[in-house]
Amino acid sequence: MKNLINRPRRLRRSESIRALVRETHVSADDFIYPLFVCEGEAVRREISSMPGQYNLSIDELVKEASEARQLGVRSVILFGLPKEKDAQGTDAFTDQGIVQRAIRALKQEVKDLIVVADNCLCEYTDHGHCGVVQDNEVLNDPTLDLLAKAAVEQAKAGADIIAPSNMMDGFVGAIRQALDENGFTHIPILSYAIKYASGFYGPFREAAGSTPQFGDRRSYQMDPANRREAMREAMLDIEQGADMLIVKPALAYLDVLSNLRERCDLPLAAYQVSGEYAMIKAAARLGWLDENRIMWETLTAIKRAGADLILTYYAKEAARQL
Repeated sequence: MKNLINRPRRLRRSESIRALVRETHVSADDFIYPLFVCEGEAVRREISSMPGQYNLSIDELVKEASEARQLGVRSVILFGLPKEKDAQGTDAFTDQGIVQRAIRALKQEVKDLIVVADNCLCEYTDHGHCGVVQDNEVLNDPTLDLLAKAAVEQAKAGADIIAPSNMMDGFVGAIRQALDENGFTHIPILSYAIKYASGFYGPFREAAGSTPQFGDRRSYQMDPANRREAMREAMLDIEQGADMLIVKPALAYLDVLSNLRERCDLPLAAYQVSGEYAMIKAAARLGWLDENRIMWETLTAIKRAGADLILTYYAKEAARQL
């Protein structure tokens, strides 16, 4: 008998066979669509560094979310651009804050939409940092009080999920306690447990007007060199009551996502952030790569690495194809 050759190519011969044996599947149910809401009416202002993404007034936000829902996207996450900013980020924790009003409008107008409220202060502070600042230092514990107040107001407005993203020590515990004390024991926390101090956030800071006015965020966001520390951060958030966890950014940290998947049974999300989206868009516009192919390749990689959910600006575009 002649030697047999192993032939894995047999299962790659056609798209039908490849689909039959495909190990990783991405669906519209996996997506959380980030949206930026601003003051005004009939505002649909394209973000220059993020083609196809917009600052949206509440009426336009409702239209965008409704279209996404009709395409099969179940969830959106909201980031607010307030009319006025101050040192404490007051708009984040008042009942008439821009995100709180947007939540109420979405819950009233778009059926069966899951509304996730990003919980941070950087978009609302005049200094651009994620907490209370004193002598150019971001203070941890005074910030927790404001984040807790914001979470309660977001829940009162009708948010289905609170997603704290500020990376203060103890932020999950403070928010969980505040929600529980105010009768919101049923509201889950989707924690940005592992959020790196990344250069990939640049376009987001244009979109949300959240560039720090001094220094940077390396004293509270994680060092990109650290992986073991990421596991510690995640375990601390689980101990404090997080229901789901986010790794941010996604593509440069797929090893971290994979490690966390091995250690954690909670639902995991990864955020394909603004810089990842912008790079693909820019290269595609220059004709250097096939945007559609890269979109699917990156989304599949994130899912393959262990994400149950993907926060992505491609949510609507990908769902339309699905």
